[in-house]
Amino acid sequence: MTTAEQVVSRILRDVPQPIWVVDAGGCITFANPAAVAALGYQDNSEFLGKPSHTTVHYCPPDRPGGDENCVLLAPARTGKAAHGEEERFIRRDGSLFPIAWWSSPIELPTGRGVVLAFTDITQRRRGEQAARERDAATIRAAEAKAAQRRIVEQTTEVRRQIARNLHDGAQQRLVTLMVSLELARSELAPGDSDLRVFLDGAVTETQSAIDELREFVAGLHPPTLHCYGLMAAIQGLADRMPIPSRITSNLGKRRLSESVEASAYYVVAEAMANAVKHARASCVTVSVEFDGTALDISVTDNGIGGARIGAGSGLVGLVDRVGAHDGTIDVGSPREGGTTVRIMIPVDPRLALRQKPVKPGDHASREV
Repeated sequence: MTTAEQVVSRILRDVPQPIWVVDAGGCITFANPAAVAALGYQDNSEFLGKPSHTTVHYCPPDRPGGDENCVLLAPARTGKAAHGEEERFIRRDGSLFPIAWWSSPIELPTGRGVVLAFTDITQRRRGEQAARERDAATIRAAEAKAAQRRIVEQTTEVRRQIARNLHDGAQQRLVTLMVSLELARSELAPGDSDLRVFLDGAVTETQSAIDELREFVAGLHPPTLHCYGLMAAIQGLADRMPIPSRITSNLGKRRLSESVEASAYYVVAEAMANAVKHARASCVTVSVEFDGTALDISVTDNGIGGARIGAGSGLVGLVDRVGAHDGTIDVGSPREGGTTVRIMIPVDPRLALRQKPVKPGDHASREV
């Protein structure tokens, strides 16, 4: 007949939870096989009868030693169960491992002792550390992305302001000079041929300076982009192209954030320029689609193909700019001909606005 003690002994022997008993004197009187294995011993006879605290419980140098200060043995003194996860045990080979432990008082023939159960939490701690490192890396990446986006937005604003200052300052002065030269030329007498030649040259040079400045301003940050949006600015690019350009879009007059519009514009401008300079294309098609959550733009030419990012395409610097918005740039350019540059930029629906009103004085000058 199986007695209750035999049943308990069998349970303690077979249970996978490491368990041992410490008597009133602080010595180990029982350890099940799981505890023996966890501590790296071959048999419990190697530590039975030895002091629990000094044999298996690591005590840091800054903590008072002795059984009377051992938190695992405290239930023998207080009569109350205890639990913790900040202790470490010592294996037979001297290595340490962290434990989660549960200690409860138990009445023994020699007085009150404790029954102790513990679990090696090394893997759990590693998992927690890995999770913390992943979280930290995610936070760092998010902060870096936010910083990159702020830089792009600030750069866009600086470029727009410089373009505005050039338009309102240097360009207006050149236009005023041009008017003055035209007036001076109109007042010349028929016999002032030498002076007329001089003024004709001055007018030509001034007009060239105005044209070059307008091109520079358009490349820096076209006024049309700021005042009327992405599609108007892309149409301006098409108007200046020396080859036919076809533009399709469902964006209409809808406005996106200024930095998103600027980033998309510069990539389209570079792709269209590459179609002429490198691909030797005879036509270009630009498709701009917006589904409320992402801007999807494709620039396709019928050139010689073979293009790729980083091969002198000029797109390398723009990849980071688009990447600041979590966007991507892909180039498909088979050797048999034709190149497609595709830009995908996620857009917060809350930032997809209707056309912004044009303030007085903000009217965009034509860039052609």
